[in-house]
Amino acid sequence: MRPVLSSVLLRGLGELPGDPEITQVVTDSRAASSGSLFVCIKGERVDGHDYARRALDAGAAGLLVEHEVEDVPAQKCVIVPDALDAMIRMGANYRAQFAPVVVGVTGSVGKTTTKEFCAAVFSAFGETLKTEGNQNNEIGMPNTLFRMEESTQYAVVEMGMQGLGEIEKLTLAAQPAGAVISCIGTSHLEQLGTRENILRAKLEICDGLPAGAPVVVNGDDDYLPGAKLRGDLKKVLFAVDNKEADVRATDIKADAENTKFTIRDREYGSFPAQIPALGVHNVRNALSAYTIATRLGLDAAKAAAALADYKTTGHRQHVVRHNGVIVIEDCYNANPDSMRAALRTLQDYPADGRRVAVLGDMFELGSITEKAHAEIGRIVASSRIDLLLTVGEAMRTAHHQAQALGVPATHCKSKEDVVSILRFYCRPGDVVLVKASHGMAFETILQGFYAQETET
Repeated sequence: MRPVLSSVLLRGLGELPGDPEITQVVTDSRAASSGSLFVCIKGERVDGHDYARRALDAGAAGLLVEHEVEDVPAQKCVIVPDALDAMIRMGANYRAQFAPVVVGVTGSVGKTTTKEFCAAVFSAFGETLKTEGNQNNEIGMPNTLFRMEESTQYAVVEMGMQGLGEIEKLTLAAQPAGAVISCIGTSHLEQLGTRENILRAKLEICDGLPAGAPVVVNGDDDYLPGAKLRGDLKKVLFAVDNKEADVRATDIKADAENTKFTIRDREYGSFPAQIPALGVHNVRNALSAYTIATRLGLDAAKAAAALADYKTTGHRQHVVRHNGVIVIEDCYNANPDSMRAALRTLQDYPADGRRVAVLGDMFELGSITEKAHAEIGRIVASSRIDLLLTVGEAMRTAHHQAQALGVPATHCKSKEDVVSILRFYCRPGDVVLVKASHGMAFETILQGFYAQETET
């Protein structure tokens, strides 16, 4: 963060006596230091107000609080109604000091991967800032904006939500020049009730766009092609299957590590492309990055070539070879759409051995939880999968469905049981998909499998 006067950062929120220079905005008192501004956020388990004194003792120049705090001087505090909204307002105030080309990314599935593809493309044209991990909420998004510098030419900002109105706040702060919407899925049905409401929430990203801005949407999605946008925005469709899309991928061919395809762009022509990722869903993610870059004026051939610089993050379809067994690590998150895509990747993976799916519960599905997990069982049965291992009460439904349709399947009481079965069953040449919602902590299965395999 470039040092900024508190009067600039806190515009519209309040003021600190003496207008001190702020060098850092922190929400963890342990990170407070001289010149920092500590934001007291009340969470489910921890209330930042309880650590206000600690932050001041560490040298914080001021505190953002929701109420008066005992033993903390009032002149050191700026009182606001909502600390999270204040974080977003400060992010907007700081972002206004710079002039990079900002791209907003949202969607039910694939927004983090799409963000990484966008970052790979824009980095080929200049210094690019991106959201780290999936820090896409009221805290993470402002923290991304706080990392802007004069040298930042492009910024790719991921925007998530738990309900209506949240993306609107984020996009108005980020002020993107264009936006990408990856798809309208079924995650967040528990909070929003219908896919129509999810569409409404995702379309809020348009509220921060200027007139004439491109809105790049998935032409293969069943909601986005017909979605109504503001009349002064330009909708651009990317797709694999939709022949009416502005940008398509054809001639898709995959090997064990890469996918090659041809980009056919109605506006700029055709270009060869290659990505170090598997699955048609990743081809779509790559297409969206190419499309937003070109519609913001960047060279098409160079943008297509830059897709090859994409790098996987976390446990998102990261392929690992361990003692001859190929493991597709995809346990960062899961919902019906991403689960379906992952199973298709497993089915299509070019391998000599057997295919094993290790699946855990999908969260935040509300009333469709049982139906969605049953559908996964049917998809497993229609795929070329030799063994299904499931964990979690909801995924028990998928187990029963798949088993009834003839798939060899075991429902495991624990993740340790999964590790034991994998160790006994797997041999060189086999492919194992490990996927579940992040809260299932399936990375412990990976750790256990790798560690035990090393011991043999």
